[in-house]
Amino acid sequence: MTSSAPVIRTVNARLAEELAVAERQVAAAVQLLDEGATVPFIARYRKEVTGSLDDGQLRTLEERLGYLRELDQRREAVLASIEEQGKLTDELRTALLSAETKSRVEDIYLPYKPKRRTKAQIAREAGLEPLADRLLADPALVPDEVAAEFLSEQVADAAAALDGARHILIERAAEDAELVGEVRTKFWADGALRTAPWSEEAAKSAAGQKFRDYFEFSEPLEKMPSHRVLAVLRGEKEQILAVNFDGGEDEVYQARVAQSLGIDLSAGGPATPWLATTVRLAWRTKLMISAAVDARIRLRQRAEADAVAVFARNLKDLLLAAPAGTRTTLGLDPGFRTGVKVAVVDGTGKVVDTCAIFPHQPQKQWDSAKATLAALVARHGVQLIAVGNGTASRETDALAAELIADIRAAGGPAPVKAMVSEAGASVYSASAYAAHELPQLDVTLRGAVSIARRLQDPLAELVKIEPKSIGVGQYQHDVTPGTLARSLDAVVEDAVNAVGVDLNTASVPLLARVSGVTDTLAEAIVAHRENTGPFRSRSALLKVPRLGPKAFEQCAGFLRINDGDDPLDASGVHPESYPVVRRILDRSNLTLAELIGNERTLRKLAPADFADERFGVPTVTDILAELEKPGRDPRPAFSTATFAAGVEKVADLEVGMVLEGVVTNVAAFGAFVDVGVHQDGLVHVSAMSEKFVSDPHEVVKSGQVVRVKVVDVDVDRQRIGLSLRLGNEARGGDRRPGKGGPGNQQQGNQQRGNPRRGADQNRNSNRGKQSGRRDAAPPSGSMADALRNAGFGR
Repeated sequence: MTSSAPVIRTVNARLAEELAVAERQVAAAVQLLDEGATVPFIARYRKEVTGSLDDGQLRTLEERLGYLRELDQRREAVLASIEEQGKLTDELRTALLSAETKSRVEDIYLPYKPKRRTKAQIAREAGLEPLADRLLADPALVPDEVAAEFLSEQVADAAAALDGARHILIERAAEDAELVGEVRTKFWADGALRTAPWSEEAAKSAAGQKFRDYFEFSEPLEKMPSHRVLAVLRGEKEQILAVNFDGGEDEVYQARVAQSLGIDLSAGGPATPWLATTVRLAWRTKLMISAAVDARIRLRQRAEADAVAVFARNLKDLLLAAPAGTRTTLGLDPGFRTGVKVAVVDGTGKVVDTCAIFPHQPQKQWDSAKATLAALVARHGVQLIAVGNGTASRETDALAAELIADIRAAGGPAPVKAMVSEAGASVYSASAYAAHELPQLDVTLRGAVSIARRLQDPLAELVKIEPKSIGVGQYQHDVTPGTLARSLDAVVEDAVNAVGVDLNTASVPLLARVSGVTDTLAEAIVAHRENTGPFRSRSALLKVPRLGPKAFEQCAGFLRINDGDDPLDASGVHPESYPVVRRILDRSNLTLAELIGNERTLRKLAPADFADERFGVPTVTDILAELEKPGRDPRPAFSTATFAAGVEKVADLEVGMVLEGVVTNVAAFGAFVDVGVHQDGLVHVSAMSEKFVSDPHEVVKSGQVVRVKVVDVDVDRQRIGLSLRLGNEARGGDRRPGKGGPGNQQQGNQQRGNPRRGADQNRNSNRGKQSGRRDAAPPSGSMADALRNAGFGR
């Protein structure tokens, strides 16, 4: 009988399986990434090479490629270490080569890993390993009598000898890779997280009240959603909650430990009690602790991954929100005591006027403030008014509404007003870039400029702010910064390159997000533009210092030049593909001016007729689409929400009201909507549609204008429950802690998580307490059957 060796898969093969694509597609993408190509460039301009892998697949491939290469590096280091010790067998080598996770590699390496002298090592040096082996082999032996044979200068008495032998067996179990892996798997599948107050003082504190619904809480590990995980871990960090991980019945795990060591717990020999105690201690002091630590790490990693995904999705929606366009805009940064900061920017975003007005308390210069704004509107031909949504926003919005009404009454062209998110505006105002960009302005006025520009072009303005400061995340403050930053940077890069960038107006931060352009290159491009004038062609980029052919290849297709020497430079057609366009022109007998935008002619052309060895059908198809609508913007058309008159605070709301609002944040359990009362309301996922909704992003996105019905108002706790189901009452949502029932408004843009006690919490708690204890009855039948029934070896 021969045993077949396991198939050792390459990195490319694993990636192909995970992405459900051909291995040749993966190999091509990996080669391009290794050559320095960016994901946006590969997704857009190398479709023939990768078989049309999209940016989502490429981002996943890039992330997993890094992990698998790190895994291979660690595997090689472990193999070298074991070989150096002279302990590397063919079986061990095969096990390491077939290990598919870092944790599996570490489990196998554990017995061979250099470590400080342990109690087990000291016992071995004292010659006690034979004692452990004899007691394992024959439970009929009397432990004290056998131990007496092993006394020495290092071993004073039988008790010391037995203690050393026990340490050897405990370490042996703790370093059994198969056992550790099975225990970890079962602990995760059947375990639960339980919480209680850290102390009586913590429970009674004001900070503790935010977490009071977690004072008696339990939930299965596998089912616990990310927002509850992060809320609990924050409560633990703030020493409000004590967190415990319970894997279920100890007896089941101990039976598996006994099986690993070759111990029959049903034997009636004199050594059996000693062996049973050894098994119990191996579980309680080693394996249970390591399984709980692993469960905590896994729970946090999963929660962070979910939180990052939510933040990334919201950020993408916000970056790709509809731009108001090149219209003169008046930005209002609201405030009470310090006044409302005012900035007017022209269609290009250039600041043309600034001032401060004091319409609110304590100055109450309403009429004077309105007159100042009217003069600015008339002087600069203001078409849009952007009102920041911070403190005093509703009062300032009322001022703008009255101003617009007065202008209309006088027969003049009235501007359109819109509420704009201020998230991150203060970060931008105090940044080094803002000081460089607006050196003549006080830091307080820079916020008004940013608010105005955000309305004109959200993407161009928001790229100046660190993504995590934009404030559309779910518990982003509890996520590992590096993990969050990598994901958000990728989102910004994809958004910028999807829209394209005007080479002659783009700021340094915006250019730095273009494929292949570094911060240094972005600064060089802007410096060249300022010194020599606007770029007339994409090819002129090659005159920028340190911008070579490789960088040009990566960035040129995403940069636009309007009114340049070549109309194609205003499109998404890459310069390397211009020869294809020339072939199309020759075949159609039209000039470029006649062909661009000529939908009837372009749709009659067959992409295959113009494909060649370098540019295949996918690329030609994209070229024809670009010629049909050159430089098209993928973002939606601009629209604004109109807040209801007289509804300015939570107390003004009444159940049954139907209001217009703007989605400010989308979480796993629902969406937050600004209806103009200084406190976002929550549309729970159960109130989003008549149909079941698994992901709120399927229904709404950040920045979207929606109509909602008020279904719950809690003035004391400043909480608002809303519904997108305008025709009837929303179904009762899951009100478990952190689940986001209508009362969970504390979270807002910062997602601070003030869980509300719900009707099903006790039921949930009971379910959690039972989870992991389904196998409480002692196993019957053979040991192997009992362990399989308990979940080992699934």
